[in-house]
Order: sequence, then structure tokens, then C-alpha cells
Amino acid sequence: MTYIIGPDCIDELDRSCIEVCPVDCIYVGDRKSYINSAECIDCGACEVECPVSAIVVDRVAKKNPLLAEFMQDSVDFFGATLPGRNEPLGGPGGATPLGDLGVDTTFVASYVAP
Repeated sequence: MTYIIGPDCIDELDRSCIEVCPVDCIYVGDRKSYINSAECIDCGACEVECPVSAIVVDRVAKKNPLLAEFMQDSVDFFGATLPGRNEPLGGPGGATPLGDLGVDTTFVASYVAP
């Protein structure tokens, strides 16, 4: 099981989820945040804290075509080279030392809510 952050986080960036994450696995892009599934311990603290209900477990996301796109987008955020970067982010072992990354995947950067 893993958690993903869906479209309701775009342009919201409340950060309540980040404050309660015990393993620092939530990274801040430009328009939304992303959970690194390799670092997440599946505690669920972020899900209940999110004021816009943007965080969902992957088994729920797989059943919803839009959330499934965001699940793939989360994989891409860590596995693909983001605009303006020289290499994929990968698993840096915690978001705090990196600070806000200020960049999103192309999918999120160009996303317009339906």
C-alpha cells in the first residue's frame, strides 16, 4: 500500500501533511506536493491531516482513471528527469534537506482541472 497526492492539492499546498509526516517523504513541487512511495511507511498520518482530501491510498487511486494518472505522475516525479534538472530525483532520503523543489512534472505543470 502507498499513498498518492491527487489533483485537489494543485495550487493548494497547505503543507499540513508535511508537518505530520514522520519520515519526511512528502516533497514540494511548484503547484503540488508528491509522496515518495519508496520512503513512505504507510502510516496514513498525511491522509487524515489533508484539509482538501487530496491524499488517497493507491488501491483507491487504481479504480479511478484520473487518480490513476496522478499515481503514474508521482512515479514520474521521482523517476524521470524533471524540467530544469540534470537527473531524476530518485530517493534522496528526505524532503527537508532539499527544500521546495519549485518544479513539477509536465503533467502537473500543464494540468487544468476538468
